[in-house]
Amino acid sequence: MKIRNIITAGLIFLLSLTGCNKKSVRQVPMGQWRGELSTAGGTLPFFFELKDSSGIKVALLLNGDEIVKIDEVNINGDSIRLYLPAFNSTIEAKLVDSTLSGTLKLIKAGGVPQILLFNAKQNIPYRFIKNPENKINVSGRWAATFVDDEGSSYPAVGEMEQNGSDLNGTFLTPTGDYRYLEGQVNDSSIYLSTFDGAHAFLFRAALDKSNKLRGDFWSGNKYHESWTAVRDKNAKLPNPDSLTFLKKGFTKLDFTFPDLNGNKVSLSDPKYKDKVVIVTLAGSWCPNCHDEAGFLSPFFDKYHSKGLEIIGLMYENYDDAARAIRQIKKFRDKFNIKYDLLLAGANNKGEASKTLPMLNKVMAFPTTIFIDRKSRVRKINTGFSGPGTGEHYIQLTDRFTDFVQKLLNEK
Repeated sequence: MKIRNIITAGLIFLLSLTGCNKKSVRQVPMGQWRGELSTAGGTLPFFFELKDSSGIKVALLLNGDEIVKIDEVNINGDSIRLYLPAFNSTIEAKLVDSTLSGTLKLIKAGGVPQILLFNAKQNIPYRFIKNPENKINVSGRWAATFVDDEGSSYPAVGEMEQNGSDLNGTFLTPTGDYRYLEGQVNDSSIYLSTFDGAHAFLFRAALDKSNKLRGDFWSGNKYHESWTAVRDKNAKLPNPDSLTFLKKGFTKLDFTFPDLNGNKVSLSDPKYKDKVVIVTLAGSWCPNCHDEAGFLSPFFDKYHSKGLEIIGLMYENYDDAARAIRQIKKFRDKFNIKYDLLLAGANNKGEASKTLPMLNKVMAFPTTIFIDRKSRVRKINTGFSGPGTGEHYIQLTDRFTDFVQKLLNEK
């Protein structure tokens, strides 16, 4: 009897250990999460969703109308790794009680990593504030000015759409837009944020008695700008076709860069003779360049047989050519790009300007250069207003299409 009791007690003890082990290795649950990133301006919230489709796990970043799909999701018990190959960004976290805690790693210019603390919880339906009290309405167009900590400024156009206390919007600048922003209005203040896999943006502002918005903008864990804005339904930016141009005495663009196989490619190659050529200065790290590639790839498929060629000059975060080419290939594969992509240099506007000395300057990625069948530069567009800008995107792509069709029809 004593031996039986001893054996029974031993089995109960072993079973209890097994139960404890099962409890300590919980599985990260599927469903919607509210993530938080620690930035220089405080907590930056965003939503994401984990889904299991026939055993294949995916994640979706959610910012307003934007959905960014993450295919490389690795869940191992209570640990999770989300990887965005086109941006080379990684979230790694572990489930502690009901909270995912870990880090976000963003790769910046020169291949330098930027690390932000990350945590996430489920069952939180609000982005910033649980019970906001809405006292203002900021819907409409705003003329804004942003000023960095060194005193340099630039104009912007804010587009806001408010529904109750919920707020969506974006800012257009001369070099591109801040894409899909989502947030809330509370009292007389607005809160907006986005995390799209590459950029972590946080905006805050308060409406003062003169009906001017005054606030701050933070990017990642370091960069800061102050900003002000006044409501202006006619607000607009400088003509994007006037900011970058050929220097006096030049009528043509000329370059030679290696393709992804190391072969030298020149704009003067027979392949481009008598063709309409679009040259875009881009980078796999650049969300606005992703917006443009999402438009250019099917555009090329449609018009290539009519005499259109496109060349992407890629300026990457890595100085090492092999690593840079790996990133470009991920960018190519994401958008099923069939046009030429060349490794042109590093993610630095000053250095990019040196690679194309016939231009007055490179002030934005992307910059898009339109060349006619006689190899003449006909237009240079700075920046790209993506789909997050609504009617601005529609107007830009309509102008783009009309202009290229005109060039294709010229003899």
